[in-house]
Amino acid sequence: MEWITTDKPVPYRSAEAMMEARVAEIIAGRASEAVWLLEHPPLYTAGTSARPEDLVSPHRFAVYQTRRGGQYTYHGPGQRVAYLMLDLNRRGKDVRAYVQRLERWVIATLAEFGVTGQIRPARVGVWVERPDKPRNPDGAMHEDKIAAIGVRIRRWVTFHGISINVDPELEHFSGIVPCGIRDHGVTSLADLGRRVPMAEVDAALMRQFGLIFEAGGQKAGIQAAGSPGSGAPDSGATRRR
Repeated sequence: MEWITTDKPVPYRSAEAMMEARVAEIIAGRASEAVWLLEHPPLYTAGTSARPEDLVSPHRFAVYQTRRGGQYTYHGPGQRVAYLMLDLNRRGKDVRAYVQRLERWVIATLAEFGVTGQIRPARVGVWVERPDKPRNPDGAMHEDKIAAIGVRIRRWVTFHGISINVDPELEHFSGIVPCGIRDHGVTSLADLGRRVPMAEVDAALMRQFGLIFEAGGQKAGIQAAGSPGSGAPDSGATRRR
């Protein structure tokens, strides 16, 4: 199991190419699983269920069609993206269970910073209640989305993963209808009053990954840098663990 962290924003197509290469190597048995922590420059991505009318500002940022599940989402600086390239052949061939683990991973990570994330059956992603905001017209408490989830699987090896809003420019989400959900907003750790360095978010993600994904609650193994077939970008801003 290898952890890859890239400090500089990674162009979206470059990230896709890296995932494609690494997944091919995992399928061929020439590379270990990997979790890649990164940020992107400001951009929008359209999942396989994206509706054209949900792209409100088509000329604001680059828009990328992608084969992950879901609808439109925003990526940009201040948002921690985690791309998981995991082999479900050995972890269990159950897509629903895998997505539920992603949800639990995000919720457990947020809890380290005093934020209670929740799942809503009719809405993908992870949500937080906002008692500081006016209630909805139906009297229900307002809720904002703090993390998105989108996956793709080939021969039971995973692509894509999660994104957590740490301190992005939230106004950038106004160019789309995030995940096709019009009646709710977006938030971030910073917006909730948690000014957390990205390195602390990464450390929490690593801790909680071991508890959520590894059998028996054991922490994820750390593979040495430069493993064969890693497919990771060759950059001084990229670290492998």
